[in-house]
Amino acid sequence: MGEVALRGLAAIPAVRRLIELALDEDLGRGDVTSAVTLGAAPRPVVADMNVREPIVAFGIDVAAAVFALVDGDIEIERHAPDGTRVDRGALLLTVRGPAQTVLAAERTALNFVQRLSGVATASRRYADAVAGTKARVVDTRKTTPGFRVLEKAAVLAGGCANHRFDLGSGILIKDNHIAACGSVRAAVESARAKAPHPLRVEVEVTNLGELDEALAAGAEIVLLDNMTPAQVEVAAARAHSRNTVVEVSGGITLATIGDYARAGADLISVGAITHSAGAVDIGLDVRAP
Repeated sequence: MGEVALRGLAAIPAVRRLIELALDEDLGRGDVTSAVTLGAAPRPVVADMNVREPIVAFGIDVAAAVFALVDGDIEIERHAPDGTRVDRGALLLTVRGPAQTVLAAERTALNFVQRLSGVATASRRYADAVAGTKARVVDTRKTTPGFRVLEKAAVLAGGCANHRFDLGSGILIKDNHIAACGSVRAAVESARAKAPHPLRVEVEVTNLGELDEALAAGAEIVLLDNMTPAQVEVAAARAHSRNTVVEVSGGITLATIGDYARAGADLISVGAITHSAGAVDIGLDVRAP
C-alpha cells in the first residue's frame, strides 16, 4: 500500500489506519482462491457496486479508498455522493482493474459501505419520525470501537445530529458520577465550579425530585432518563421555565419517538442508530470489460 491520495473521510489518518487494519485482517495471508483460479496474469474486469434495497448511501469514499489502497491502478468511478437517498438498483461505484485486486478489495469495501449506509439509513428513519417538531435526534458514544468518526459522520448524513464525540468534548454527569459524588446537587455544583468555560453542564435525572435538584444547582441541560412521555411533558415544562435544555433517552424506538418529541424534548438521544443499525444490502457484480 503506497502513498495513495484519498478523498473525504478516508483522508483522515485515523480512518486510513482503520482501512489498512481491515485490509490486513482480510488479506494478511493473501487471497488463495484468486491465486489458484486466476493465476498471476492480470485479468481485466469491471465491477459495479449496486444497491439492493432503498437506503441512504454512506461510506462510498471509504469503499473507494479500499480499492485504491489495494491497487493504486484500479480506476474508480463514483455514481452517488455520500448521504444520497438511493433506490434499489442504483449504482454507487464502478471499478475497473485486474480481477485479482478487485476481488481482494471486494469484501472489505462492502463491509464498510454496508455498515455505514446502515447507520445513515437508520438515522434517516429517526429524523423523519420527528419531522415537524422542535426535537432533534442525537447519537451517543455507543459506537463500534474504532469506527466512531465514520459512524458519527453517517449519523449526520442521515439527518440526525451528534452528541459528545468523546469524554473530553462535553460534561455529562450520569448515574455513576452522582453515586460517587453523593447527590445530583453535589455533582452539578462541583462541575459548575470547575468546568472549562465553553462547556455546558448536563446531568442525567430519573425523576422529578432529581430534576428539581439539578435545576436548583444550575444545570444547563437535563437528561431525562427512562421517563414516559407523560413524565417528560411535566419535567420539560418545569425545565423550560428555567431556560434549561431538555434531552430524553432510554429505550426510545421509532414507534415512540414522536410522542417524546411532542412532549417537549429538545434533544432525543438514540443509541440504536449506531449500536443496532443493521448492514444494508449492497453487492459487487463483476463483468467483462
